[in-house]
Amino acid sequence: MTDDVLNRSPVHALLADGTTVCVRPVAPGDHHQLEGFYEELSPENLRLRFFAASRRSGALAADRAAAQPHPGYRALLAETQDRVIGLAEYDTGGDDKDSADISIAVADGLHHRGVGTLLVEHLVSAARAEGIATFTADALSENHEVLRLFADLGLCTERRFDGPEMRCTIRLTEDDTYLSAVEARGRAADVASLTPLFRPGVVAVVGAGRKPGSIGRAILHHLRSGGFTRRLFAVNPSATSILGIPSHSSVSALPRTPDLVVVAVPAAAVPATAEECGKAGVRALLVVTAGLDSRQSQALLTACRTYGMRLVGPNCLGISNTEPELRLDATFAANHPSPGTAGVAVQSGGVGIALLEGLSRLGIGVSSFASLGDKYDVSGNDMLQWWESDGTTDLALLHLESVGNPQAFSRTARRVTRRMPVLTVDAGRTDAGRRAAASHTTAAATRTMTRQALFTQAGITATRSIGELLETAALLHSQPLPTGSRVAIVTNAGAVGVLAADACAEAGLTLPPLSPETVVDLVAVLPEGATVGNPVDATAAVSEEQLGACLDRLVKCPGIDAVLVALVPTAVAEATGDDLVRALTRAPARRARPVAVVRLEQALPVELLPADGGTIPSYAEPHTAARALAHAAHRAAWLARPAGTVPDLPDVDTQRAHTIVEDHLRAHPDGGLLDPRSCADLLACYGIPQIPWAWAETEDDAALAADRLRGFDGRVVMKAHWPGLVHKTQQHAVHLDLRGDSQVRAAFRDLETRFAGLMTGVVVQPLAARGTELFAGVVQDEVFGPLVLFGLGGTAAEVLADQAARLAPLTDHDVHDLITSPRCAPLLFGADGSGPVDLHALEQLLLRLSRMASDLPQLAEADFNPVLAAPDQVTVLDARVRLLPRPPHDPYLRRLR
Repeated sequence: MTDDVLNRSPVHALLADGTTVCVRPVAPGDHHQLEGFYEELSPENLRLRFFAASRRSGALAADRAAAQPHPGYRALLAETQDRVIGLAEYDTGGDDKDSADISIAVADGLHHRGVGTLLVEHLVSAARAEGIATFTADALSENHEVLRLFADLGLCTERRFDGPEMRCTIRLTEDDTYLSAVEARGRAADVASLTPLFRPGVVAVVGAGRKPGSIGRAILHHLRSGGFTRRLFAVNPSATSILGIPSHSSVSALPRTPDLVVVAVPAAAVPATAEECGKAGVRALLVVTAGLDSRQSQALLTACRTYGMRLVGPNCLGISNTEPELRLDATFAANHPSPGTAGVAVQSGGVGIALLEGLSRLGIGVSSFASLGDKYDVSGNDMLQWWESDGTTDLALLHLESVGNPQAFSRTARRVTRRMPVLTVDAGRTDAGRRAAASHTTAAATRTMTRQALFTQAGITATRSIGELLETAALLHSQPLPTGSRVAIVTNAGAVGVLAADACAEAGLTLPPLSPETVVDLVAVLPEGATVGNPVDATAAVSEEQLGACLDRLVKCPGIDAVLVALVPTAVAEATGDDLVRALTRAPARRARPVAVVRLEQALPVELLPADGGTIPSYAEPHTAARALAHAAHRAAWLARPAGTVPDLPDVDTQRAHTIVEDHLRAHPDGGLLDPRSCADLLACYGIPQIPWAWAETEDDAALAADRLRGFDGRVVMKAHWPGLVHKTQQHAVHLDLRGDSQVRAAFRDLETRFAGLMTGVVVQPLAARGTELFAGVVQDEVFGPLVLFGLGGTAAEVLADQAARLAPLTDHDVHDLITSPRCAPLLFGADGSGPVDLHALEQLLLRLSRMASDLPQLAEADFNPVLAAPDQVTVLDARVRLLPRPPHDPYLRRLR
């Protein structure tokens, strides 16, 4: 089962209307509540559930659900404020069955709010974890609601009429169709739950002081001066009015129940304030207070979950929504954000202020802003879904120090990024120094590499600083995307053109030669002495008209994807620097290809110059312009590629793999490395190709194994083994190139002598033929899930650190990126003259490794080094797999943080 159900801990989730419910396993102590639940059902509801309007049936159902747990039976209830509003059950009828009957009941008056669907989703997750593949359900053919529930789940459902009843068979296969359906339901519920936060009809500020200096008063002032268009109250028992705004003694004393309450009281008073808000029916809290201890934090979150309030904070700057009909600015920033189209979410208040000021200065403005602070509840994932649905936002900027559910975040970001650019700052890159040294795989995998894999796969534009974030946002906001990375440079100073060319090359952009037709046209329009190459040196004598004509021709040049104009002010021509800039801005701002300007005399790092119908980005340095263009080119390439798919893999025995893992953990409760035989069996379950091998515990067994396995040129390899051995080469526990019986026996005796008391046996393998030595591995990150690594292998794998990484499950595109990203990639395509390796077999190996990691949460790490890649095959020569006792976890299950 999922970890939450195994631990019998409650899970909070959102219904379709945005209200919060608690989903948890039924316990024996729930019997009285369940009896009351069934007693309150109408006769019609009882008839649809039990096929007869019998109160006795409800009592028996309560007895069954609240009985002591037994194998093959699960019951989950949904409750709100200790009232049961729904119950769902499945029963296999006994142990080790892959099919279960399912039943659902929802309280009267709560249909069409997603209670039953949410419960079934949680049951599906629990059933999958127990190996159940199919649900079956009997329903009256007139029970349209439950039949629609099954049909809309996103799972493959078959129906069969049996008189007045219908028999439904639901296959629990988790595929993209099901995940997309769950995602769509979650998105609608999430947006509904955020509406009281970002579009409140009534706002109250608790903690606004009568004298200047308090944060609460500053936020109240901001709400009033920002022109909040709806009802606004203060809560202060010592005042009847603050800043001209009505003040009341408590939240419960307010004439209208607020949708949103801003909490700016001392930390000790936060839990009681949250409890009062919840009892009054408040739907959302913004807690700016910092310094809550663990008890206060837990009490705050408990109140929010109990009463169904969404929470931003604590320890945050606030939120804003610049929609004209609302004008909500519940922050204590120095200035109001300018209205615009960029959505911003940050954890750091200081970063938030910098982004608000920068976007306002650029004229991009902000649609909505959230300073998430300690991020107890509302997260970056919530904000992405809000911006996707708000009808205003077309650019998303994130600065998150952590991602609560990276797999769910990645899925959301992949969808949102296809609709608008999503930019972030890759903060905390120094984590690369904190490495585990247990094996090659964990040493190679850093948190930085993991985050970068997440960003790359999700199509997120990751920058390295706030400045770079704003510079890139300016280009993406104002210009079309390039169709490639080919740039033409035009300048009025040759040296500046050289600097721009260097900057483009360093950013990964190319400067192709211009087409002959374009060269002829440019010679005709530019002043005498101009150099028509790439860069184009228009000389200091270029006029406004000449520069404009040059730009018009460059943006139409075939083979050019973007134009970079680098200008310096001179006194040579009649045109001033401003005149030359006008040559760029008098034409439509959004040409067919992006245009960026570099002005070395510019005081600010980036500006947006007004132009006909829009703006053009202007940069103070060539490298910042080139970097922004490179980010735009990467985004265009990501969008141009179809969404990848996770291929189906034949010859995978997941059930056998689970058995191997469970057997090992039963014998080794703390986990550890698999022995060679179990490791080979596990790889065989996934069709991962291995070199032939034999296990030997005596000298005679080793000699016999060598006779059977002599490979290339009759030679064999012998490797010592004992529990916990990781680096065989470093331990000098390997003998290579063994010929004949005498060398095999001598090698065994040597290992047996040197590792007496440790060695439990040896692995004998044929000497492999020549090929490229590669590395493939996976490490299970506790936050991000399984990360697959690939790169150059052999003894130098750690020294050269030539690896790429992607998060599992791998799509076909992810595998292609893994193979082509390392520096050693040209070797795989035959750059050394030996011919390309078997790329299909290499792709299959990585896909099967990804599948193994996705199937087995207990797989802490796997290390294949070396993997021998040759033109005709790909073979794992040495493999290590380490297991840990971890329960299954469903990252896509709908639940609040």
